[in-house]
Amino acid sequence: MIGGRKRADIWTLITLLGFAIVLVFLVYPLFDVFKYSFADKETGAPSFSNWVQFFSRAYYLRAFSHSIIVALLTTFFSAVLGIPLAFFTSRYRIRGSNVLNTLAVLALLSPPFIGAYSWITMLGRNGFLRNFFTSIGINLPPIYGLLGIVLADTLQYYPFISLMLAGALMTIDRSLEEASENLGARSLKTFFSVTIPLVMPSLTGGALIVFMMSLSNFGTPMIIGGNYLVLPTLAYNLYTSEISESPGMASTVSIILMMCASIVIVLQQWVSSRRKYASMLVNRPVVKKLKGIKSVAAHFVCYLIVALSTLPLAIIVLYSFKNTSGPVFTKGFSLQSYKQIFFDVPKTVTNSFLYSLIAVLLIASIGTVLGFIIARKRNLAVRILDPLLMIPYMVPGTVLGIGFIVAFNRKPLYLAGTAVIIIMTYFIRRLPYSVRSAASILKQIDPALEEAGINLGSPPGRTFRTITLPLMQSGIISGAIMSWVTSMNELSASIFLYVGKTMTMPIKIYLSVADGYFGTASAMSTILLVVTGVAMFVVTKYFNRGSETFIAA
Repeated sequence: MIGGRKRADIWTLITLLGFAIVLVFLVYPLFDVFKYSFADKETGAPSFSNWVQFFSRAYYLRAFSHSIIVALLTTFFSAVLGIPLAFFTSRYRIRGSNVLNTLAVLALLSPPFIGAYSWITMLGRNGFLRNFFTSIGINLPPIYGLLGIVLADTLQYYPFISLMLAGALMTIDRSLEEASENLGARSLKTFFSVTIPLVMPSLTGGALIVFMMSLSNFGTPMIIGGNYLVLPTLAYNLYTSEISESPGMASTVSIILMMCASIVIVLQQWVSSRRKYASMLVNRPVVKKLKGIKSVAAHFVCYLIVALSTLPLAIIVLYSFKNTSGPVFTKGFSLQSYKQIFFDVPKTVTNSFLYSLIAVLLIASIGTVLGFIIARKRNLAVRILDPLLMIPYMVPGTVLGIGFIVAFNRKPLYLAGTAVIIIMTYFIRRLPYSVRSAASILKQIDPALEEAGINLGSPPGRTFRTITLPLMQSGIISGAIMSWVTSMNELSASIFLYVGKTMTMPIKIYLSVADGYFGTASAMSTILLVVTGVAMFVVTKYFNRGSETFIAA
């Protein structure tokens, strides 16, 4: 009886903690965004004036259409690159396929604005590739605008599709493809009429992530977009212009951005639920060895795709070692840019490591216990809490940043201008992945192990700590490492929240690029890339976790 009361008390408190987190750091700031979007800027009275203004002015509608166009084109071209890479590396023996996957994930996890900045150094107005092609009589189209945004986004986000699809392609029943071929269908027709429909949930899942990431991406369009305005940059511009007023239009744009993301999630789930995709798995696909021209073509396609996505990263590293004179690169190589970072802005580097570390300690500890109650305690309260904890998944960073600065810029929680507001932004944005990861790991652990400990007189808290937690350890640590890396690279929300003393490396990189100090930006970008690469190595080498960990993070 006492043990039962303790068990109820412990997990009830954790459930209440989950609801408190959702209410304070999600519902409260998002409600403020919603409230301001329906408030008259002059009087504060309830009004649809912001919405009427948005849908009646071509300037706002153009930004809306630009966002949809960018997201659709990025998703399409990511599929064009991701599908063949996934198919060739999963069905055929491609030399160095593990290296290709590692490089693709490295490009995926690098800060989005790094790729945009790198393409400017190559194809900008004075880019070295542009100058080379001009010297041989070839005039390339301008990189600024739609072309640059889609190029940078596609070459970063296509691994979401390729990595998710590669796993699915190895778990479908080969008998279905063989039946199609035996009936006379060519390989290409079998691929599109049998194989692709069987892996449609993974394909649409990867496409959904690409669409949402490109829709909510702030850094890339801000750096390389030029005059091509999209919703995240529009929200930022509106907020900075309304900073002394009621942020009505910025809030309205934020709500529209969140609605777009929500509609896409619902649409993806509807598409996946229309058909049955399960098979008996009695005849799994076999990895084949290609010969002759087919082998050359497959290798060429895979290496070309990964080389294009890795090229921006290589350029960044190279430029970080070039000599500079102010904002101008000069001949020769040195550690000048790195010296400038560690002597002029060491606080920025320290902030990035410290804030993300504190956030990840919170993510790992709270996410693990919340994941436990979601996996093990399926009562009514937990069933309500589960979808609420997934809200940050559909809230773009720009929206959350505006919500935080509006909600926590007054009593009772005055956090504006402090490190706490940035840390809590990192925490709430990454918490769903830790919760979901912990819940998934627990599905592989038999509850009988915990029940045995409780039946032997161990309290639930001690049972969790001594039995369950050690079994979850590798998954918790690997997920925490990747959450740390992605927090270090966060820009879209923190750009609204920082002040001089709380500036982080992604913010400093963005400001350095905007001011033309490419050497400093390259050096800090290289530091972030090294951190990302080391984290990938540690997770893969010591925790035996694959690409799914990186996608989840």
